[in-house]
Amino acid sequence: MIVALIAACEIGFWVLLAAGLSARYLLKMPRTGLALLLCEPLLEVVLLVATTLDLKNGADPNWTHGLAALYIGYTVGHGHRTVKWLDGHAAHRFGGAPPPQQPPRDGMARARHEARIWLGTLIGAVVATVLLQGAIWYVDDPSRVTSLESWRSTAWRAAGIHGLIALSYFVWPRKPSAGEQDTTVSTSKERIQS
Repeated sequence: MIVALIAACEIGFWVLLAAGLSARYLLKMPRTGLALLLCEPLLEVVLLVATTLDLKNGADPNWTHGLAALYIGYTVGHGHRTVKWLDGHAAHRFGGAPPPQQPPRDGMARARHEARIWLGTLIGAVVATVLLQGAIWYVDDPSRVTSLESWRSTAWRAAGIHGLIALSYFVWPRKPSAGEQDTTVSTSKERIQS
């Protein structure tokens, strides 16, 4: 049941997102679009309540409960950034707004960008850990919570791997290609001359 609910929440996330952006930019109903976008967190509340009720009704904690905690953590950590990114593209494509700013391609600016994305993963791991620890305390039976404990480790392993990838951008920053350097140099010269 929990796996089906996670899938339904993921599908619901994208359906609400598409409906909200469509109402906002295609139907020219910005308040309705905003209301639909603000309903996104309700999906995670539904999943949290369903998981809690499942445990309360005596279900053995298993991988589905851990996956639910990770899904909620991921949505908390990265959901806002995803919605903002898609909103910027929809505003450009359908609302006449300027194109959204692209992330930096190289150098320390790219490293800082990757670090900000990693912070979302870190927040997700913290949220998942809090939910998993709450479930462990709620079940209160060490012999039944090994699955939840392993998901807690999975959350931090994912955050650690993503952190190492983000750190690599600081250690080995990508250098601009020759064509990009010429553009940067000519833009700098134009600024100096004007």
